[in-house]
Amino acid sequence: MRTRKISGALGALAVLATGGAAVLGPAGPAAAAGSSKVYVVHGIPGQAVDVYVNGQKALPNFEPTKVAGPLDLPEGAYDIVLTRPGEQVTNPILSVQDARVPGGQSISLVAYLKADGQPTLTPFVNDVSKLAAGKARLVVRHTAAAPAVDVRAGGQPVFPGLANPREAKADIDAGPVRADVVLAGSQTVVLGPADLDLAEGTATVVYAIGSAEAQSLAIASQALTGLHSTPGAVAAGDGGLADPSLPLWWYPVAFAGLALVVAAVVTARRSVAAAGHSRR
Repeated sequence: MRTRKISGALGALAVLATGGAAVLGPAGPAAAAGSSKVYVVHGIPGQAVDVYVNGQKALPNFEPTKVAGPLDLPEGAYDIVLTRPGEQVTNPILSVQDARVPGGQSISLVAYLKADGQPTLTPFVNDVSKLAAGKARLVVRHTAAAPAVDVRAGGQPVFPGLANPREAKADIDAGPVRADVVLAGSQTVVLGPADLDLAEGTATVVYAIGSAEAQSLAIASQALTGLHSTPGAVAAGDGGLADPSLPLWWYPVAFAGLALVVAAVVTARRSVAAAGHSRR
């Protein structure tokens, strides 16, 4: 049973690899139960990698800060190995056996450094619930070898005390946001500032990656789209077509009157034409 699941997953990964990996892609609602929308996020600084899934190369020469996907993966367990480009799975940078992929979710599989600087791989479940009109979702994930931080927007802390490997999120007004990251409880900027354009109906996921000690801190970002709420009704502008101050009953009456006028004009023209023929 697991072999069949693995075979299907590798087919999807092969399409991703040959189609040009490391692209930011939109995510719609999570896949139907039994499979998930899966992204791969490279948050280990300074090292391109080959990504192997169940012993087969899926993403060659995958660059830091890049995001690949989404692709549909069946629910199940997967062996994932990261190596330096061209090296074999027997000499991994990172190896995770039996990584569980649940069904019916949107998942970001993130390779990053733990707080102690050791590489690891963690799945984050993405919140793809619908957003209210005019809103966007901002998600910040601390996946860097660095102390706890405060994430600020416009100079004010919005996600205080965020530690590796935690995340924080909020639904806020769509529009431009200037954000930076400081050491928790201080004014010491360690990342940014970065200008984010939070589009309505999207979730922007920002990853702090790299190492504070190695001075390699950086930002990776991911965009999840299609989160608009279904409108309850279609708004109709006047556009010269309708006067919203008039009651609804007025329109059928007016159209009926217009029809009578048109009919009268046609009848009159026919009468005039008939009289002209009779005089000839």
